[in-house]
Amino acid sequence: MAMTFNEKQAGLLDKLTKMRRELHENPELSMEEYETTRRIRGWLEEAGVPLAERPELKLGAIAEIRGAHLGPTIAIRADIDALPIVEQTGLPFASKTHGKMHACGHDFHTAAIIGAAMLLKERREELRGTVRFIFQPAEETASGAKELLAAGTLEGVEAIFGMHNKPNLPVGTIGVRTGPLMASVDRFEIDVIGVGGHAGIPNNSIDPIVTASQIVSGLQSVISRNISSLHNAVVSVCRIQGGSAWNVIPDKVSLEGTVRTFQAEAREAIPGMMKRIAEGIAAGYGARVDFRWFPYLPMVDNDARFADVAAATAIGLGYRAVEAEQTLGGEDFAVYQTKIPGFFVWMGTSGTEEWHHPSFTLQEDALVVGAQYFADLAVNVLERWT
Repeated sequence: MAMTFNEKQAGLLDKLTKMRRELHENPELSMEEYETTRRIRGWLEEAGVPLAERPELKLGAIAEIRGAHLGPTIAIRADIDALPIVEQTGLPFASKTHGKMHACGHDFHTAAIIGAAMLLKERREELRGTVRFIFQPAEETASGAKELLAAGTLEGVEAIFGMHNKPNLPVGTIGVRTGPLMASVDRFEIDVIGVGGHAGIPNNSIDPIVTASQIVSGLQSVISRNISSLHNAVVSVCRIQGGSAWNVIPDKVSLEGTVRTFQAEAREAIPGMMKRIAEGIAAGYGARVDFRWFPYLPMVDNDARFADVAAATAIGLGYRAVEAEQTLGGEDFAVYQTKIPGFFVWMGTSGTEEWHHPSFTLQEDALVVGAQYFADLAVNVLERWT
């Protein structure tokens, strides 16, 4: 159901919808967002929102609105990259680039946060501090936040705020949760090394395919029998590769997958458990393993100090605040939270499909909701801070 807006809100919706659709038609993958960057900077300048001079940043944009009253600096972040997906929405503004699509709604995030900046520019007299807007590249590869952090983007910033669209929440609903919201994300590789040979004479071989199959099953005991039943974790083997012919036992099979956790102690313990299980199973078959662990992202962990203002802002605007449902998906907003406190919310978009689906869509009325919410949130956070 479409929302009812006054004339000013309807005008804002029209502007933001045009931005979002232009971004949607012209998606760019992580670390390729040159035209996206140009568009964002152009829209901010056109709206009179001051850009921060950072020549070292070739991708993304930083803008700042300084309030009429002295106070701390907070940041609001939006991600800007697309995904390598062939779009199947049939929309009149569908991607013009085959194999690239805004299937996670970062075009929505970008346009809504530009809208928040536009609204805050008109409310400088209310602002008791400074709001820095961060339009970040390369969220999907978990490299953008690290690059911006290394470039000093958070210098002087005392707290950071962000959102992700949530297709299964109605427009006008904001999901708020204290503590872990999105899981930590890590990757593992396991090479199972045996002895190759003739498929008809397996007794002269050490079959890494049989061994790897047992390891895949055995790794599930990490969750069912090795970590606390009060913890939330997932171990998923997502790639198995080995063999080159139907009648040859290979000498190696490679496994690759991911581990997702919400508790730091589980994240720390699981790699050792996995290594022990894999090595034990391999030893039983006379094979050996090479286990490799790659830390990827910490969890999105919302600071309790901002929970009340996050919910109150939604309610004050006439929207609904609900308890946000956790997800085992990852988000590199978490990287910022390792340095400063932050708060991340779900923004309801009444979508038809989940993130990363080729038919992913959302209801564009949510653009105004997102813009108003983050403009008010900035005012409210700074007012309470001082």
